[in-house]
Amino acid sequence: MSGLRWGLIGASTIAREWIIGAMRATGGEVAAVMSSDLDRGRRFATDNGIPVATTSIDELLGRGVDAVYISTTNEQHCSQVLAAAAAGKHVLCEKPLALNLADAKRMVEACKAANVQMGTNHHLRNAATHRAMRDAIKSGNIGRPFFARVFHAVYLPPHLQGWRIERSDAGGGVILDITVHDADTLRFVLAEEPVAVTAMTSRGGMSQADLDDGVMGVIRFESGLLAQFHDAFTTRYATTGFEVHGEEGSLIGTDCMTQAPKGQILLRTKNGEQQLTIGHESLYERAVRLFSDAARGRGAPSATGEDGIRSLRVALSTQEAARTGREIAIDLNI
Repeated sequence: MSGLRWGLIGASTIAREWIIGAMRATGGEVAAVMSSDLDRGRRFATDNGIPVATTSIDELLGRGVDAVYISTTNEQHCSQVLAAAAAGKHVLCEKPLALNLADAKRMVEACKAANVQMGTNHHLRNAATHRAMRDAIKSGNIGRPFFARVFHAVYLPPHLQGWRIERSDAGGGVILDITVHDADTLRFVLAEEPVAVTAMTSRGGMSQADLDDGVMGVIRFESGLLAQFHDAFTTRYATTGFEVHGEEGSLIGTDCMTQAPKGQILLRTKNGEQQLTIGHESLYERAVRLFSDAARGRGAPSATGEDGIRSLRVALSTQEAARTGREIAIDLNI
């Protein structure tokens, strides 16, 4: 079956670098792009072979699209998802879904009421490395997991800085940009829910106004497992990683908290060390393929709207923990 006919809401870098190619690779068609800046939208359309550019969401939704991909700044997501749902379009939305839980819930409920599929673009759960870790834990290869560590401190290049380091009203800052991904990836790999978080933030000279560009913290999960995370925009030379340490072994992932299909997973037990076999594939092609299948009534998106709510809840709780200096309980109810 052919893929979906897509409309892009947002002439974004991620759409240009990753999503458009994934849509086309999975049989989809990109029919139109919407941008608040018409000149930018027209240049984007020309550069990426998209026939229509517009500043009107109504015009985009009226172009016969099956689904929309939303990658605007975070404060715009809610109204755009609601408009798409009202028009009967399936929705793949960037993270975080919204700036608060009430709006995120409205978005998910609107899509359910309209009987359209909603997905959250948490790309990291599509990584072959993280799926291999999840399977190894589920198979009992490391016994009961006790601890996890996520290293997701990177350098945010100038062309991606902008609102992420300048605008708190748009949901800028490292927590809503990176920690929200950690939350989802931990939930996915560990297959359990977080119940509390504590954190401290820092400013390394990149962020402006009241935004943080670094954070470290600890999340407690239902089983008692503790997960440490380190996220930043300012570390030019760090490598990323994901580790899970259990009663009978450890899983050590290197170079895996990334958009690219790469990384390795080492399993270390009493029997020695073993590199897990990783069948890398494009994270975004997998995400778009599963979303497209779900929109056609087959299966579910790799990350649902509910997953987006849960990761946002952890991120907002992390912000509160850093602000107050207290451990913050995370409500498990959506």
